Amino acid sequence: MSSQPNAHAPLPDLGPAAAELTRLLGGVRDEHLDGPTPCHEYALRELLSHVLGLSVAFQDAAHKKSGPTTGTPPGTVAPPELPADWRTALPGSLAAMAAAWREPAAWEGMAQVGGLTLPAAVTGRVGLDELVVHGWDLARSTGQDFRAAPDDLEISYAFLAPSKDDPAARGTAFGPAVDVPDEAPMLDRLIGMSGRDPGWTPRTVR
Repeated sequence: MSSQPNAHAPLPDLGPAAAELTRLLGGVRDEHLDGPTPCHEYALRELLSHVLGLSVAFQDAAHKKSGPTTGTPPGTVAPPELPADWRTALPGSLAAMAAAWREPAAWEGMAQVGGLTLPAAVTGRVGLDELVVHGWDLARSTGQDFRAAPDDLEISYAFLAPSKDDPAARGTAFGPAVDVPDEAPMLDRLIGMSGRDPGWTPRTVR
């Protein structure tokens, strides 16, 4: 995760991706919670718990706080049990994450998340990518349409592309990239770059 952003590019706004993920939460029915997701190790309830945890971690990263929320590498602990109030807690935490990264100071200096200390300008883009990709995960798991802002797709793709053929750079957060034709829509190319099959549906799980 060492991609260096253009220092002169406008700072990303995490708000639209957080809002889209929140919109999709409204389509989650209780019977979806134990169903599969494109994150093969997670049922949907575990994915939602993971998103809740990362939303807190990226708030703390924006505020330059270090501790268990930002210092735990991904994949080293299982997501905690999804809280009973997730339908209200998760939208609030996503909104707070977006608000934290609207502060210019959040993008300055260094910030820790997932056990890695990176330039804050990179960390913020990691957070955006998490929102976009997990928003797609949620949409596919529940049979909903996913509506990503074109700028968010471009930023997330640019963040992931340099690590496509570098397992060390991808770390444990992403599986091997899935080949997607160059002429495919940007969303499909981004999802393939994240290690997911753009054609995944719950019906593909055996």
